[in-house]
Amino acid sequence: MEKLKDAFDFRDFSRAEQIGLIIFSIFLFLFPWLGAGSFVKAVMIQFLLFSLFGMGWNTIGGYGGQVELGKAQYVGIGAYTVALTMVWWNIPFWVSMPIGILLAVGYSFMIGYPLFRLKGHYFAIATICTSLVLQDIFANWKLVGAAKGIELPIHDHPDFLYMQFKSDTYYYYFIMVLFYVALFYMNWFRRSKLGYQLRMIKDDEDAAESLGIDIRWCKIKAYTIASAFVAVGGGFMAVYNLYIDPASVMDLDLSIKIALMAMLGGAGSLWGPIIGAAFLVPLDRFLGSWLGGHKGLVGLDFMIYAMLIMVVSAYQPRGIWGIIEQFRRKGS
Repeated sequence: MEKLKDAFDFRDFSRAEQIGLIIFSIFLFLFPWLGAGSFVKAVMIQFLLFSLFGMGWNTIGGYGGQVELGKAQYVGIGAYTVALTMVWWNIPFWVSMPIGILLAVGYSFMIGYPLFRLKGHYFAIATICTSLVLQDIFANWKLVGAAKGIELPIHDHPDFLYMQFKSDTYYYYFIMVLFYVALFYMNWFRRSKLGYQLRMIKDDEDAAESLGIDIRWCKIKAYTIASAFVAVGGGFMAVYNLYIDPASVMDLDLSIKIALMAMLGGAGSLWGPIIGAAFLVPLDRFLGSWLGGHKGLVGLDFMIYAMLIMVVSAYQPRGIWGIIEQFRRKGS
């Protein structure tokens, strides 16, 4: 109970972070009432969702230094658990989402133990392979809808038990609450014993092992936490879209986007995944919408997207947060 209290202690943020967080929170809270259209609201919802994904990935990819490119499989586990339990047994969201988290955690333990025998690019390739195999299984498994996917049963609106609403405003505030729970947890995590151990492992595994740190167990714990984060986001995607299929919740592109947003914003920092999502989600949605409607320009948005990532990465390997810290040091 004491640890839970510490995790949500606003005083753990630095002074500058507290001021920034208050201003940002006021903006987020008032945003739905600023006259934004449905498309802009959808972009904001996706920003908060990918921030959640990125913060989860950051535990193993940022603090742990492991290039993990298979997080979409856990998005899929969370989404399919919520969808299937609703379709088969009419189980409410508030029961099905915790089940999805438990299944994701269990699966991450099952594959994490052998995966962390590997290092470097071998580990990265292995995470891609496990994700692709699971996607292929679901795409051919008729019991779960195969490639066709699953449509969730429609309930009377609003229905808080099954999380179905006519207005995106309800979904916006719900994902905002999940975002803040993740943010406060990650603020506690970066100062926790596991957080410090992971940073030491990232810097020098041999030195960490010589100090008695169980490297493999620390990586598995971080991998499990990351899997729980994205499974929560997957459950949200199921009720928000009311339809899922393997291509939408298990695709390799989704895994890469999650990792890229965190790395571009600044892997291994609290604010990096949020900055990365704030930068890339609107860019992806608005550029894709604008360029996609012009003949001969389809796909140009992806080239611009990739070019910006390369420019930022070449200038500062620590991402956008690294650039911000660099200017802060110069100004002080």
